[in-house]
Amino acid sequence: MRTVSATRYVTPLREGGSLPALIEAGDDGLYVLKFQGAGQGPKALVAEVVVGELARALGYLMPELVLVDLDAQLSIAEPDQEIQDLLAASAGLNLGVDFLPGSLPFNPADGQRPDPELAADIVWLDGLVTNIDRTARNPNLLWWHRRLWVIDHGAALYFHHGDQSPVAHAETRFTAIREHVLLPFASSIAEADARLAPRVTPDLIGAVLAEIPDVWLNGEDRAVYADYLTARLANRGFVEEAEAARG
Repeated sequence: MRTVSATRYVTPLREGGSLPALIEAGDDGLYVLKFQGAGQGPKALVAEVVVGELARALGYLMPELVLVDLDAQLSIAEPDQEIQDLLAASAGLNLGVDFLPGSLPFNPADGQRPDPELAADIVWLDGLVTNIDRTARNPNLLWWHRRLWVIDHGAALYFHHGDQSPVAHAETRFTAIREHVLLPFASSIAEADARLAPRVTPDLIGAVLAEIPDVWLNGEDRAVYADYLTARLANRGFVEEAEAARG
């Protein structure tokens, strides 16, 4: 991933639980900034990178991710104390998501129907990475230029938030997939599995994990994530769970 420097705090995006913000960077680009100092901490940024770059490698439309170097001096001019504190706590490397101007949130009730195979592919990926945050309440999907884009994966890799070890959690069937916003539109999840699982190779997993900055891992070994994803692929209970829910 490229590294850019934040030059201007534009506005908070208060629909996100971790108070992301729109910022301008030194390359003149606009990015949605995800803060390492937010309540969910760097692990949410790790999940964003792992799932976002897996999605990109598998051919999903995914905004560019960049590393954003944030100077604590940007906080001085911010009048909102909560935002000032967040900026100060997040000095250093954060995550930027390319801003898609004019994009619209996916709404299952607005009549726009996604391609059934694409819907099945997204359900499959979210089952693999245990992403609980693609529901009707919070789809984390955008229509942009008449195509469907996937965004916001900080709640994935759910072992980050539970009491189970990664090894134990990898064995779960992931019943939360029943709430997936795209299940009503999806074709066979088993066929999606046949299309996608062979492409998630050890080399691909290794390349994706190499993108995670060391500072976000806090001494944790990337092998934890490699083992988790490998175990999820070997188990495949999430495929059966999603197919049953679709039925």
